Amino acid sequence: MAKFLSTKYSAGAFNFSMLVLRLGFGVLMFHHGLDKLMHFSYYRSHFINFLGLGPLISLSLDLLAEFFCSIFVMLGLFTRWAVIPIGIAMCVALFKVHGGALFGAGERAAIYLTCCIVLAFLGPGRISVDGLAGK
Repeated sequence: MAKFLSTKYSAGAFNFSMLVLRLGFGVLMFHHGLDKLMHFSYYRSHFINFLGLGPLISLSLDLLAEFFCSIFVMLGLFTRWAVIPIGIAMCVALFKVHGGALFGAGERAAIYLTCCIVLAFLGPGRISVDGLAGK
């Protein structure tokens, strides 16, 4: 019980926790990207026009972030770089699409953004392609 209440942790516990965070976050984000990829024609006509780029380019950038970058996050390959586009997409979703509603419609985007921030600061951990390559 004392160990359970302790604030100390081992390197193994940290690395396993980062693996769980990466895989959980990556799988959920991949699912969002896969849905947009599978229903591309629907989203193309209903997607936000971010920065005047047009719905097609905005959707393509979002698809790049949510689908392809989430694969890198799951693998732990270039994780800190891969969470940047996802974080930008989640900022757009949270503040532009959902109007900053942290506890409403934008709650999921806020949680994903929080995961991006944690992964950007802490990295992928040792149980990753980057960790195994010694980066």
